[in-house]
Amino acid sequence: MITPYEKTKDFVYRNARPLDIARWRYHFEYGALSHVLKGLSHYQNDDGGFGHALEPDSRNPNSTPIQTWLAAEILREINFDDGSHPIIQGILMYLDSGQDFDGYYWANTVQTNNDYPHAVWWHNHHGSNNDTANPTAALVGFILKYANPHSSLYQKAKEIAIEVVQSLFQNNEETEMHVLLCYIRLYESLIESKTVGLVDMEAFKTILLSSVQKSITHDTTQWGVAYITKPSQFIRCPHSIFYPQNKDIIDFECKFILNTQQDDGSWNIPWQWDAYPEQWAISKNWWAVNMCIENISLLRNFDKL
Repeated sequence: MITPYEKTKDFVYRNARPLDIARWRYHFEYGALSHVLKGLSHYQNDDGGFGHALEPDSRNPNSTPIQTWLAAEILREINFDDGSHPIIQGILMYLDSGQDFDGYYWANTVQTNNDYPHAVWWHNHHGSNNDTANPTAALVGFILKYANPHSSLYQKAKEIAIEVVQSLFQNNEETEMHVLLCYIRLYESLIESKTVGLVDMEAFKTILLSSVQKSITHDTTQWGVAYITKPSQFIRCPHSIFYPQNKDIIDFECKFILNTQQDDGSWNIPWQWDAYPEQWAISKNWWAVNMCIENISLLRNFDKL
C-alpha cells in the first residue's frame, strides 16, 4: 500500500516548480542546498528584490517587499545564513534602496501588483502603502541579522525594530496571524544576531506566547473548511518556544494532516482568487506543492510520518 509520504512525493514531482522540487529534494532526499539557492536566484531581480510569482498569489515580476520576505523565509527554511552570498547581499541592496519604503514601513502591497494577475488581497488601492508590520518586522530582523552594523541601513533597522515592538506592546487587540509571524521572525532574528539589548526580550517573548495561543483556531470544526490559523503557522518543531503551551493542538494537527490527505497526495487549499481563473489554477497547484512540503516536514519533525 502506498504511504502518505510516497503519495505526496508523486504529487510534488508532477506539479512543482523547479525551485520547489529542489526544496523537496533538500528536505527529504539529501538534495543539494546549492540547487535550492540556484532555483531561488531565478526569482531575484537586478535590484536585489524578488518577484515573478515567488509568492504564487501575485504574478507581479517586479520586486516587492512581500515576495522578498518570502525569499528570506525560504533561506530560513533551509538554514542558510551566509551573509556574503549574492542572494542575501541583493536583498540588503533592495531594502537599502528606499524602493517601496516610506521611511518606516515597507509596503505590504505595491501599485504594480495591479498590472498582473493576483489575488484580491494583493491589490493596491490608490497607491496606499498599507502600513503594517507585515512584512516590515520580518525585514527589519533580516537586516539586523545580515547588514553591516556600521551601515545606515542597520541603524535605521534598529530604530524601526524598537518602534514596531513598542507598537506590539501597546496593541491590546488580537494580532493577525501573518503580522504575528513577522514579529516572531523579528524576535528570532534579534536572538540570532545577538541584538537583544534593543528591546525588552522577556516582555517580547511573553506577548508572543500569549498572542500565538490566542491566534490559533482552537475550534477544529473550522479546519479544512475555512481559512483559519493552525498551530503549524508558528510551531514547526518540538524545540519551538510555542510548543509546550500548544502541544495538544499541534498533535491534533499532525493527525488532521494524515486524515485529510487527498487521493492525489495533496491537501485542500482553503482559499481562492475572485478573478483570473486560468492563472489561479496554476497558482493553486504551486500552493498545494508548498503545503505538501510543509505538511511532510511537520510530520517528520514531530515523529508522525
